[in-house]
Amino acid sequence: MKIKLHYPFLVLALVCFSGHPLLAQTTRTEKDLLGEKQIPADAYYGVQTARALENFQVSGVPTKFYPDYVKAYAMVKLAAARANAEDGRLKKEKLDAIEKACLAVIDGKYHEHFLVDLYQGGAGTSANMNANEVLANIALELSGHKKGEYHIIEPHDDLNMGQSTNDVYPTTIHVALLLHNDKVVNEAKALSAAFHKKGEEFKNLVKLGRTEGQDAVPMTLGQEFHAFGNQLDAAIVALRDAEKYLYEENMGATAIGTGITASPGYAEKCAKHLAQITGKPMHLSKDLVAATSSMQGFVLFSGAMKNLAITLSKISSDLIFLATGPRTGVFEINLPALQPGSSIMPGKVNPVMPELMNEICFKAIGNDMTVTMASQDGLLQLNAYEPVVAVSIMESQGLFFKGMPLFRKQCIEGITANEKVLKHYMERSVGIVTALNPVLGYDKTTELAKEALQTDKGILELIKEKKLLTDAQIKELMDPAKLTAPTPIAGSSGAAAPADQKASGSKKNKKSKKK
Repeated sequence: MKIKLHYPFLVLALVCFSGHPLLAQTTRTEKDLLGEKQIPADAYYGVQTARALENFQVSGVPTKFYPDYVKAYAMVKLAAARANAEDGRLKKEKLDAIEKACLAVIDGKYHEHFLVDLYQGGAGTSANMNANEVLANIALELSGHKKGEYHIIEPHDDLNMGQSTNDVYPTTIHVALLLHNDKVVNEAKALSAAFHKKGEEFKNLVKLGRTEGQDAVPMTLGQEFHAFGNQLDAAIVALRDAEKYLYEENMGATAIGTGITASPGYAEKCAKHLAQITGKPMHLSKDLVAATSSMQGFVLFSGAMKNLAITLSKISSDLIFLATGPRTGVFEINLPALQPGSSIMPGKVNPVMPELMNEICFKAIGNDMTVTMASQDGLLQLNAYEPVVAVSIMESQGLFFKGMPLFRKQCIEGITANEKVLKHYMERSVGIVTALNPVLGYDKTTELAKEALQTDKGILELIKEKKLLTDAQIKELMDPAKLTAPTPIAGSSGAAAPADQKASGSKKNKKSKKK
């Protein structure tokens, strides 16, 4: 029997058995504590990164997922290299090569080679070594050498000089969070401005406020939206205030805070260079042992993120409530209709953007709990759970950065008021009776409120029936400026005197004229 070999299969067979470069990838040999390992020749990472890629395939989210996190590594390594050169430990030609590599990464290049999963054991050692290996190989290549020629520039001896993962990793996370915070704050400010713009648009629309889900006293829809903006403004201030806990860093602490392997004065020089590179007021902790073992900065900053989440969640839930309906709910505002709300109920439209924002907020609040648990559980001079702290806060920042502009553009900016509904509630509600206290007195307004509830009539309707106030007085009392601001003292300029007081006053005037 003859076997026919088709040409493509023959070529494939020859390639497989001959080690042809079409299929056989070239490698370079690197070694570490555990022995030798083959690394793809074109890879910028090295042996320790390769082991981490095998060990920590958990979330599928690598370091490169957060560009500012990658930039933060380059900033920290650049500051360290400059400090070591200033101390005379790092030769100028090596500094020049390392600077070129770091600046390239800060400029957004080579990020695809930062591959270690954000979830990892070892307190961040794999992430630090990934940065050391990639930056070393970039430096080698940019200075005319081949990747892996570590006798020229070495990941440990040069890129990690005077350092440990235990000072590099937390400092890098501090820098990354600061870079992220600038972006989160900018989006929060834009969202706040959208609320305040709606506040101005709705400033003359009177409505009933509510406390504990019940009718309260009059306010304007504008006041309600300005309040949303001001709540968000306060959360922004808290975020900025919390940054001060991230300015303190522990570069030079090395393993546990004693500074072993670092040169005298290196820590102070590194802090100076890091401040210049980041544009942030970075400064050295006064106690490096405490700074290396404690997670207080992360806990406090995460608390500010949780505060933002709670603020936005409350606002989102309020908007959902105000838009309930359209026929059997509150329905004081309309949210933009973005998509059909049901696969079975025709005509239904849901408040999808406030719901999305709530989901983001719930996740951020949960992430803060993760930060709490991980921060309290570190042992003695180091917290091994820093990676989950880092990923939790960065995830919250990323969600807010992406979520807030969607919330603003696809929800807040398109909100409209249902003026007829607002007016109807004002005229029918018992809550408006409180505004009449200074004019009619508490006893009379209590009787009116009781009668209104028993007869299902509105307060203004009863006042007109009983002729307690004239149409002119009612119109004056319904003035938005008077309904929604402190009541002037009776007798002062612009104050409305009680009806019986006005009547008695007029009688006295007539008597005085007769005299």
